[in-house]
Amino acid sequence: MASEAPPFWWEAPDWRVFALSPLSAVYGMVAGRRMRRAPREKIDAPVLCVGNFTVGGSGKTPVAIALAKQARRMQLNPGFLSRGHGGSFAQPHVVDINHDAAKHVGDEPLLLAEHAPVAVSPNRAAGAKLLMEAHGCDFLIMDDGFQSARIHIDYALVVVDARYGIGNGRVIPGGPLRANIVDQLVFTDGLLKMGEGTAADQVVRQAARAGRPIFEAHAEPGGKERFAGRRFLAFAGIGHPEKFFDTLRDAGAEVALSRSFPDHHFYAPDELTELAATARREGLGLVTTAKDAARLRHGAASAEFLGQLDVLEIDAMFELDNVPERIIDETLDAWRQRKLRG
Repeated sequence: MASEAPPFWWEAPDWRVFALSPLSAVYGMVAGRRMRRAPREKIDAPVLCVGNFTVGGSGKTPVAIALAKQARRMQLNPGFLSRGHGGSFAQPHVVDINHDAAKHVGDEPLLLAEHAPVAVSPNRAAGAKLLMEAHGCDFLIMDDGFQSARIHIDYALVVVDARYGIGNGRVIPGGPLRANIVDQLVFTDGLLKMGEGTAADQVVRQAARAGRPIFEAHAEPGGKERFAGRRFLAFAGIGHPEKFFDTLRDAGAEVALSRSFPDHHFYAPDELTELAATARREGLGLVTTAKDAARLRHGAASAEFLGQLDVLEIDAMFELDNVPERIIDETLDAWRQRKLRG
């Protein structure tokens, strides 16, 4: 489980939730007020936000990549905006996958940068201007920032994990919600249910009653034939490691051993030594996620460790093929309307 998300967030409410309810009420009130009243700078390019309602992984990164690919097919020049989890640049910075380390720009920006230019900065308006001026980007995809970004969003696509949903439905610190769900739905243009499961059904119904379109997608392992019939020690430092282990099994692999680490975990050399030794002793392959691999390639991993490591890549596959084009078209339409209004 993610370091930000204690297990009780994803369980039925208990005494801890009720004990924290006064703090959750204050947090939710402040977060909702910020979403409603905070000034948002208008950017001279369409802005599509791929966000989520909760703390923790929901599958946003593969979705953002799929939308960038569609934008390119539509003759657009997309760029990504990211805060960069754990990043250390004081000024807006365009990610250089050949020289930047994950501890400086974050793991997700390194993945995104394989598909389009990425600007990392808490000031997403400054990042947007950098992408437009330095790389000629004419379509901006914001990875996260749905609740907090201070730029105008032309289309907000919120991704909800079908297996975990919105957890216990409470606001931080009593639950995983970043703001009350009613406040968040006001700013939601489309809801994407990711994967299989029923945990998201309630929020899907709420969104549908609010008139929001509901889309569906699932995670598709890339090159899954490489994993079929093989035995692995699988490890992951992501929001929900269990999803990764299940995806491996769906690809035909046997997860003989698994190791879970906190979300965005930076591996120490002794941890990697232990993983490699255990896999060697048990006769297992080593496999991890693309996000973990990005941290490892730009972190403490040796060439020897990386040489024995398999990486499971994930693609977001929409249930209806026309959905990515529809989302981009609606983003462009909203931007044109915004330009006409001045």
